[in-house]
Amino acid sequence: MRPFGELEADIMRVMWASDEPLNIHSMVEVLHREGRQPAYTTVMTVTERLRTKGWLGRVKQGRSFQYTALRSADDYSADLMDQALDSSADRESALLRFAGRLDPGEAAALRRALEAMPAESDPDD
Repeated sequence: MRPFGELEADIMRVMWASDEPLNIHSMVEVLHREGRQPAYTTVMTVTERLRTKGWLGRVKQGRSFQYTALRSADDYSADLMDQALDSSADRESALLRFAGRLDPGEAAALRRALEAMPAESDPDD
């Protein structure tokens, strides 16, 4: 997975922040309020790319499409972290180095998450 480009990331941030589906016009308005000035057609093109990549879904509503995020910001971050670990020659060492950089609250959250995971099944079972 490639990281989002700048406009892809901005569009996804807008989608993740929205409580309702958005059409292209609404996305462009939000981006303009935030100081970005992409053209409507550019936002439409990038939004369609995000849809074909599986990040956005769309439903026809009147004469336009309404878009919703299909995957969360947490999914995106986890995918990037997994990709970073995969790029390491020693995945375990990289993971341990990363874990060593967590603040105490993050480390506690990670411990809780690991404890909640099902135990690996014994291959001899």
